[in-house]
Amino acid sequence: MDHVLSLKCLICGKEYHPDEVEYVCPDHGHEGILDVQYDYDLIGRRISQGDLLHNTNRTIWRYKPLLPVQPDSPVPPLTVGWTPLYRADRLAAELGLKHLWVKDDGRQPTASFKDRASAVAIVKAREKGAEIITTASTGNAAAALSGLCASIGQPNVIFVPETAPQAKIAQLLVFGSTVMLVRGTYDDAFDLCLLAAQEYGWYNRNTAYNPYMTEGKKTASYEICEQLGWQAPDRIFVSVGDGCIIGGLHKGLKDLRALGWIHRMPRLMGVQAAGSAYMAQAWANDEDVLSKPPIEAHTVADSISAGLPRDRIKAMAAVRETDGAYVQVSDEEILAAIPALARGCGVFAEPAGAAAYAGLPKAVNDGLVHPDERIVVLVTGNGLKDVVSAMKSVKGVGTRPHRVAPDLADLKRVMT
Repeated sequence: MDHVLSLKCLICGKEYHPDEVEYVCPDHGHEGILDVQYDYDLIGRRISQGDLLHNTNRTIWRYKPLLPVQPDSPVPPLTVGWTPLYRADRLAAELGLKHLWVKDDGRQPTASFKDRASAVAIVKAREKGAEIITTASTGNAAAALSGLCASIGQPNVIFVPETAPQAKIAQLLVFGSTVMLVRGTYDDAFDLCLLAAQEYGWYNRNTAYNPYMTEGKKTASYEICEQLGWQAPDRIFVSVGDGCIIGGLHKGLKDLRALGWIHRMPRLMGVQAAGSAYMAQAWANDEDVLSKPPIEAHTVADSISAGLPRDRIKAMAAVRETDGAYVQVSDEEILAAIPALARGCGVFAEPAGAAAYAGLPKAVNDGLVHPDERIVVLVTGNGLKDVVSAMKSVKGVGTRPHRVAPDLADLKRVMT
């Protein structure tokens, strides 16, 4: 792993050798989030855009020289990454836009974006010889770790709020994880997971704590730019809860700029539920996210419900350093976005995934988007993750099934 130079604290700037610390800067406790620093000259000698052109590996591991793992480290067998990027011309026309794409990360093995980070977590845990891996999650990161662990027989312990959607809890149980349903919020589950990992010596996959999770999530930026012929989009819309995904997108784009593979930085547009808008509030009010206290989070989009975003330093930098913006959307707008997105381009999203699209018309109406801009909306999870919300969404737009007797006469009654 000679291409990794150091792990740099985002608070004080102190740098550590990768073997010197495991998760966070010891001078700042759990808040001392670290960022992986690379030798881009060395990486550039090992991989090129031309190499990728002829690479038949359609997973995140096509970018292995850009990831913080050993070249010979075995990887999980599930196909993680290279999710489709669909051109969405009908949605674009409805919004008065010329160029719109939807990237569907609901097509991952466990149906969410979080598979990207969990795949890297498993490789890093195996490199360290960990017996058990753990994480806290609102559901998707847990399912991602659970499924990828199942693919290699890796024991794991999962902490989720007991209010997590049943579909997500079902995934954990089906994959054979040891599941702890925490009587509390995601933040409570996160804190308990940290304590348990320290007590039992488990490998901790938690985002915004384990510095390597950002590195798995950044692969979505690589794919977007490669799928667009290395012509980076003008804006990328993504939902934000804990902040690790938008931070990962930013890291991937910075990697590509450093390598000279793209020539401009897309503006990152973070979309938050109005009931869980910590980052949007901090951005609008120019607040310090290290001193801003937690909020009480409530939203139908459970995957982006976070009273205290754990990766808030990276999430704020992602928007400020790209001249992007944060957009707030109501739960009603999120639910309405589910059928709008599905009918407009055929992508079925859970609430958190649809939130990214809900932010686009809001941004258009607020004059934040120019009609000529090339825009990507990142959908982070499949709608089957939360069928209850999906049914609410279609009810909200007046769609219902028709009940008919098993004869043509009754069918004709309904049709007329």
